[in-house]
Amino acid sequence: MDSFKIGDKVIYPNQGIGIIEDIKEANLFGETFRIYHVRILANNSLVLVPVTNTGEVGLRRPISSEVVEDIFEFIRSSPIDIHRDWKERYKENQNLMKSGKIFDVILVLKGLYYLNLQRSLSFREKAMMEKAKELIISELAEATSLSALEIEKKLEECLAQCFLPFKSEPQI
Repeated sequence: MDSFKIGDKVIYPNQGIGIIEDIKEANLFGETFRIYHVRILANNSLVLVPVTNTGEVGLRRPISSEVVEDIFEFIRSSPIDIHRDWKERYKENQNLMKSGKIFDVILVLKGLYYLNLQRSLSFREKAMMEKAKELIISELAEATSLSALEIEKKLEECLAQCFLPFKSEPQI
């Protein structure tokens, strides 16, 4: 795993963009650990991540501007796979969100967006869809010179294009 340095921007799964504020050593149970102090920008919280656990936690660098168009193309064209059982679907979506990988978060957004076109989502699924959308928008805005509003508009256009054959409002 890449080592980060103070001032680096990182993506913390299910939380979004953070900044490495400090790297300190801590002595726990007789062992010394190097620990990243990550400030989450969305809520100003501080998360401590042992350097040796960054891969397990899913801490990663933000995407580069070179892959932004690939991401929009993935949103427009990637297939969706939706479990019929809401419990399985919710658990799978939770695991995808925890991975921190932008393509996994996109799969969650697309699946829930599609379901929302078919029927109203539960409170939990609606909240998860909004969180996925927020995470995608913030990372894409960070990688480009576009504002969050411009990214949101482009994201909505890609989703609309992807689901053009489907009804645009949820059925009640």
